[in-house]
Formats: sequence, structure tokens, C-alpha cells
Amino acid sequence: MARLLERAGFGTVAQVLEYVGANWVGILFLLLISFFAMDVVSGFGYLLPQWKIALRVTALCIAAALSIVSFVQAFRAPVVTNHEVRMPGLPQAADGTVVVVASDMHLGTMIRKGWAERRAAQFASLNPDLIILAGDIFEAPHSKHESWLPMLQQIRAPKGVFVVTGNHEMYAVPGPIVELYGRAGFRVLHDENIEALPGLNIAGVDDISFRRGNKEAAKTAVDRALAGRAPGATIFLTHTPVYAQRAARDGANLMLSGHTHEGQIWPFVYIVRLVFPLLNGRYDVDGMSVIVGRGTGTWGPRMRLWKRSELLRIVLRSA
Repeated sequence: MARLLERAGFGTVAQVLEYVGANWVGILFLLLISFFAMDVVSGFGYLLPQWKIALRVTALCIAAALSIVSFVQAFRAPVVTNHEVRMPGLPQAADGTVVVVASDMHLGTMIRKGWAERRAAQFASLNPDLIILAGDIFEAPHSKHESWLPMLQQIRAPKGVFVVTGNHEMYAVPGPIVELYGRAGFRVLHDENIEALPGLNIAGVDDISFRRGNKEAAKTAVDRALAGRAPGATIFLTHTPVYAQRAARDGANLMLSGHTHEGQIWPFVYIVRLVFPLLNGRYDVDGMSVIVGRGTGTWGPRMRLWKRSELLRIVLRSA
């Protein structure tokens, strides 16, 4: 309903409705989990009948407490997770290069310009040589992307800002958004690679959602993105953490992804892990380092349980 109202010109009403509705989804999820837990304790009503009301009140209080914690965690600044990655082929002159990675900011109704400007300042405080935005920068659909240009232009790094698209760029009609990224000074990688600095290549693919479920097309995109690159080390960017083995086979040294949010609201993480084994953190896949961030913003509910949003600060080392 919020989307329909926005298209009809009722912007303020639509924003309020989306904010309430999205957060209610998160609260309802925690209510469901809490009441289910108490049903298990009571044997679904067959045990402890004299405690039935007390158990339900307890479930309600637990859900309320978890919801409050979730809101607090979501509004805190993203935590910075530091990594050091040794990359065969990286020249000594590039040793110590600092890469700051953000993903899944989902800018729009739920996450506004003030929050985004504080993130731009946080990026700068980490003294990056390169900034990577690993997809889902905007929440879709949203009719006012153009107004975000001054904020996007605040995101700067000496050696450039590199972007790959996520599934939400695809949902929002990608053409205008990609054009906006270009006007902001970002380099958007569409199944291609570029030499970011001598001896360091960055390759990136459009999100798998752009392939409309065609897995073979997605695999071909990985091969295409990593083909014909200059000598040296290679960072491979893909919003969704899939096809790591193929990227490693094609010679990438480091793969960076997002998308999973690490489940965002516990215990949803256990379901997400079934779909995405590379869920969050650092992995080794056939000798290639893979780092999956849990997202710099939030999707849907403005809630996080338990972990805060995340920025990655990666220092590259020559081997």
C-alpha cells in the first residue's frame, strides 16, 4: 500500500505507512518466536496449565525487550571489522593499500540522508585508498534517487570508488540508478575488470538477480569479468556470495560480497545459512580469501538482533 500511495503522490503518508509496516514485520517475527518458545515450554498447553497466562505474558515481555534491543542496535553506527589479506601478485608498492567496503545500505524511506552523510564521514575517517560499494545501495522502488546525488558525492577515496549492482538495484530499474552512480564519480563494474592501481585489478559482476535465475549466464559473467585483466592481484566483487569456487579457479585473490545481512534479526540467521553457506566473515575457498559483510544498513525493519551493521576495512599486503 505504501508503494501505491507513493506513486499516487501521497509521499508523506506512504513514508509513514512503510515505516510502521516494515517495523511491524520485525516485531511480529519476534512475537512469533517468543510465543512459540513458551508453547514448547508448556507442551503446547498440555503442561503447566496453571502457568498459561504467566507464560504468555512472559513471551510478550521477551518480544518487547528483544524489539527494543533490535531498534537500538540498528540505529548505532556500523562497527568496523578489520582484516589483513596477503595477495600473491600484489606489488610491493601497493603493500598497505586500505580498502573500505560497504554493502546493503538500502537508502530510502527507512534510512535517510542524515544517516548516509554520517556514513560518508565514517568512510573518510578510515583513511581509505579505495572504497567499494558492494550493491543494494538504494532500497527499491524509490522515486527520488536524484535528490541523493549531493550525498553520494561525499563518498570519496584517492584511488576511486567502485560499485557493483545488487538485487535491489535491479528491482528499482537499474539504468537511472547506475547513471546516478556515474554522475557521483563512481566506477560501476558490469561483468568487467579495471586496473585500479598498478598491479591491483578490481573485477565485478552485476548481481545474479540480473540473470533472471539463469545460473549458466551467471557463471559466464564471472569468467567474463575476470578475463583479460592486467598482471597482478585481483579483487572480485559480487553482491551475492555465490560462485566463489569459479572466481578462485579464474585466478581471483580476494572476493568481497554482502547481501546476507547475517540474517539481520536473530534467529532468522539459521534459515539464511541454509541458502548461503558463505554467510558472514572470512573464508578460504580454494586458496582465495572471501569476506562477506553483514551489511552497512538494514533491509525492511529498522532492526538488528544481535549484531550491529558493519563496515569492512581491509589492508592489502603483498605476498
